[in-house]
Amino acid sequence: MRLPLPLSCLLLVLSLQSVDGQSISLERFGDSIKHWQNQNDDASYARYSIEQCREIADNILLYQRENGGWTQNTDPLRILTEDEKSQLLGKKGNLDTSLDNRNTYPQIEYLAAAYSLLGDLRYKQGAERGLSFLFASQLESGGFTHSPPRTERYLGHITFMDEVMSGTLTTLRKVSRQEAPFEWVSEEIAERASVSVEKGTQLILKLQVEVDGKPTVWAGQYDANTLQPTGARSFELPSLVSWESIPVLKYLMETDSPSPEIVAAIENAVAWFEDSALSGIRIERKPIEPIRYKYHTAHYDPVVVKDESAPPIWARFYDLSDNSPLFANRKGERVATYTDIPHERRTGYAWYVTDPIKLLKRDYPKWRQSLESKKGGN
Repeated sequence: MRLPLPLSCLLLVLSLQSVDGQSISLERFGDSIKHWQNQNDDASYARYSIEQCREIADNILLYQRENGGWTQNTDPLRILTEDEKSQLLGKKGNLDTSLDNRNTYPQIEYLAAAYSLLGDLRYKQGAERGLSFLFASQLESGGFTHSPPRTERYLGHITFMDEVMSGTLTTLRKVSRQEAPFEWVSEEIAERASVSVEKGTQLILKLQVEVDGKPTVWAGQYDANTLQPTGARSFELPSLVSWESIPVLKYLMETDSPSPEIVAAIENAVAWFEDSALSGIRIERKPIEPIRYKYHTAHYDPVVVKDESAPPIWARFYDLSDNSPLFANRKGERVATYTDIPHERRTGYAWYVTDPIKLLKRDYPKWRQSLESKKGGN
């Protein structure tokens, strides 16, 4: 048994492998664990070590609902009491499953890896139930919604936020290729995954937003019926999203033989990122006395500081019509500046991101070079 580490060290530990190779990566659970700790204001509970694969896999099976999916924001390493285990068994029939916050597909991958490592048929069956859940949840259009099978509010929107589309399709592509940790899946499952991937990829291409006839990036969510950009939570207005468009691009870049349509989608999105970079500002976090909010504890006050030497930065949201940075409050009102966002939302949400720097300086040039090499090989 290992006591929990500070959150600052958690993501590093989750990506490590044990010396004897008997651990399974938990890196993709980082978002889920962070949300559980924030919501419970607790990082002091006991959890399993990353080498205790069987115990972690058993936890994941306990959390799995009868429909094959998982509820969001749990920590699979948390050591559960007997009472908590009984409560989870009583919730098996709940329909609170979700793909939000990078959920469900990491559990499927972990169980698949646990079966390969330990040979326990329960893990194989759990992974297959999870895959059946994904196949059943995919819309005819190819989209995946926020929290299938629920459709109330924004839960039924086709969702790009938090890697719902890109993360789910990335896992299904591994299944279709029968690559680790899915070497053992049947040809039938691999073929179903291949069909799902193709439908999802075509929808991604179709949903790339055009502004004045020019392709840009993607919206955070789309109405499942009209396929038009729409909002989600009150402060998530219909908009172009920078951060969540990056994993979409990475997904497209990992296509074995990209079609001209895929290549064009990537090139157009990269051009949008180049044109939409903001300069001369950075976000500075000023320490404050901790304030406990419903979903997190704030230890700082973030402010925009002018700095001509600062690296480029991007707003998380951009207006669908004029591409201006977009900010909002929990009342669903657009506000003029970042400073106008209430402190609870400024500290509990990322309104500016720098991740596109890696996309432009590393990922895109690497993909471009690989594409040219393939052309040269032909």
